[in-house]
Amino acid sequence: MSANKTDRFQHHDYFQVDDLLDENHLLAREAVRAWVKQEVSPIIEDYSERAECPTHLFKGLAEIGAFGPSLPEKYGCGGMDEIAYGVIMQELERGDSGVRSMASVQGSLVMYPIFKFGTEEQRQKYLPKLATGELIGCFGLTEPDHGSNPGGMITHIVEDGDAYVLNGAKMWITNSPVADVAIVWARDESGKVRGMIVEMDLPGVSAPEIKGKWSLRASVTGELVFEDVRVPKSQMFEVKGLKGPLSCLSKARYGIAWGAVGAALDCYDSALRYSQERIQFDKPIGQFQLQQKKLAEMITEITKAQLLNWRLGTLANQGKVTPAQISMAKRNNVAMALDVARESRQIHGGMGITNEYPIMRHMMNLETVLTYEGTHDIHLLITGHDITGLNAFN
Repeated sequence: MSANKTDRFQHHDYFQVDDLLDENHLLAREAVRAWVKQEVSPIIEDYSERAECPTHLFKGLAEIGAFGPSLPEKYGCGGMDEIAYGVIMQELERGDSGVRSMASVQGSLVMYPIFKFGTEEQRQKYLPKLATGELIGCFGLTEPDHGSNPGGMITHIVEDGDAYVLNGAKMWITNSPVADVAIVWARDESGKVRGMIVEMDLPGVSAPEIKGKWSLRASVTGELVFEDVRVPKSQMFEVKGLKGPLSCLSKARYGIAWGAVGAALDCYDSALRYSQERIQFDKPIGQFQLQQKKLAEMITEITKAQLLNWRLGTLANQGKVTPAQISMAKRNNVAMALDVARESRQIHGGMGITNEYPIMRHMMNLETVLTYEGTHDIHLLITGHDITGLNAFN
């Protein structure tokens, strides 16, 4: 994409939601926006086209405080609130969903469980190095045969002296081929799900990369394979049961709810400018009623999602947010962003399928975001369960 297009993003805030944010939120957003403009936008189309992850961005993400921004400063993290975490994820995904994934996996799925469930020794050992990007992490829950049903997990551990012997495999793991540590969930001999920190250089650990993706092409995705891996008992979390990994997923889904709005904003901004500049029948196409309908509906849905996120963040800051509320926001906002991307593509006409504009990249990325961290349908059933009290999963 040419530099003049990447430099022209305008902020869109139809209901003045910025008035609800404090100075720290706005400063964090502007800092990340400036970094995305300088470091991500000029290169992301090329990396996506080559299906290569810009791993050099890990250091930059650390420098702007994108790794665990709402975790305590004593561990080298940002010590910010949940709305600040949200606006950071929004700006990163405006650049690319894969770049946001790099940060949200590190912060929500690796650093958060270490902080929440780890010992103080584990926190001191890993969190500062993860915050600076010296260590890269990944999260191993999904298995080749168990995606939406984590309760079917077959990866397991067996106690053996001062260690547990880990066997099994995980699938669709962001960052795994480049990771130094993995948060892995497995069943113990009693059938309880246990979490642990697995260092990737242990004998028996491998992380083959998954090739051939048409989506999240600038994100590195792989497997995790464990063959008689001896994991020291000192690496185990105390938490038992699925509540451990599911609480991590709630943290990540919260970030996705914000991030999806960033992708939608980028598509809308590009479509709005294109509609004002593209001349057909001697006038800008934005002057035609059908194009105005598309744009008006887009900004309406984006505005509703912005307000939903603000309220979600407020509840999170107060410790009142529920997993079901997060599911509703993730499902709504990602579906909204995908619809915005598709309508934006139509406004761009044939140019919308080229890498001169970000639309098709966002659209392809959002097809994955619609599915990972809980599929669109699973989140619908989570809401259904919450409002009826009746469990459709059983």
